[in-house]
Amino acid sequence: MQTIINMECTECHRRNYCTSKNKNKHNERMELQKYCRWCRRHTKHKEIKS
Repeated sequence: MQTIINMECTECHRRNYCTSKNKNKHNERMELQKYCRWCRRHTKHKEIKS
């Protein structure tokens, strides 16, 4: 059961990335280090409520 999720930068709060995850295997929220083009550096991106 793959669902599409949005990722938001924790510093500028822009929604930069869209990815998918299996909610049956990983029911907690994802948090990844990704590049934010508005901050111009790598920041933490968290899964947001869609």
